[in-house]
Amino acid sequence: MDLKEIAKNLIKGNAATVEELTRIAINQGIAPQKILDEGLIAGMDTVGRKFKANEIYIPEVLVSAKAMYAGMNVLKPLFVEAGVQYVGKLVIGTAMGDLHDIGKNLVSVMMEGAGFEVIDLGVDISPKKFVGAVKEHNPKIVGMSALLTTTMLSMKDTIEALEHENLRDKVIIMVGGAPVTQSYADEIGADGYADDARTAIEKAKELLGIE
Repeated sequence: MDLKEIAKNLIKGNAATVEELTRIAINQGIAPQKILDEGLIAGMDTVGRKFKANEIYIPEVLVSAKAMYAGMNVLKPLFVEAGVQYVGKLVIGTAMGDLHDIGKNLVSVMMEGAGFEVIDLGVDISPKKFVGAVKEHNPKIVGMSALLTTTMLSMKDTIEALEHENLRDKVIIMVGGAPVTQSYADEIGADGYADDARTAIEKAKELLGIE
């Protein structure tokens, strides 16, 4: 079976077809990692490029994401069985006081589609909750998003809380969201800033030193 068919259907957002093709690929003895890399990740990579180039928009990305999850749900039990290595673990959440999650959800989906293990904490996440998640999950990256200028301050508080717990040097901190800028990221001591989901993947890989 040509795994490009999975990628093509994922790009189109055909969730049922992606799920079916993923099962067929498994039954044909194709390795789960290969299905992930050449089917699901390849498809989401194209979606990411199109999104960054403004060829498609958030609704299309979310439909493709649904198709990706349909395939991932089939593969995940096999990954657990085989002990497949993710490229890195990401803890992500929207800053305290902020209930907006479209941007955060897009980044979560795209990062998972790029091979990251994603722990999505949700919205309105306090510095204390971020600290707790770092202690529990030991991620390589912590991602924070904000849509309101008033909640951007919580990003700074979270970094300070991680410093207070001697955890700051153990994680890479990335920030993003409509009002967030590179200069603000620099000001609060974040390691990386991204203005869209595709850039977030590129920046995360760059900071981790992976291709």
